[in-house]
Amino acid sequence: MKEGGKIIMIIGLLITLFTGFKYFTKEKVVDLGSVEITANKKHSVNWSPMVGVGVILLGGLVFMMGSKKI
Repeated sequence: MKEGGKIIMIIGLLITLFTGFKYFTKEKVVDLGSVEITANKKHSVNWSPMVGVGVILLGGLVFMMGSKKI
């Protein structure tokens, strides 16, 4: 469980540092038989850095609970 907690904390750190990403898709603008015009459309996915902090805390909890013997 300790290794899983460490991995979750690293993922949380990455989520905190990188608060989103952008990607492009091709969108058909005009279609006139054999003539097609396409354009790149930009999409962005963003999240709050607080999500990463929450994941770090969750990883810390998993890490701490992994050290306890039941």
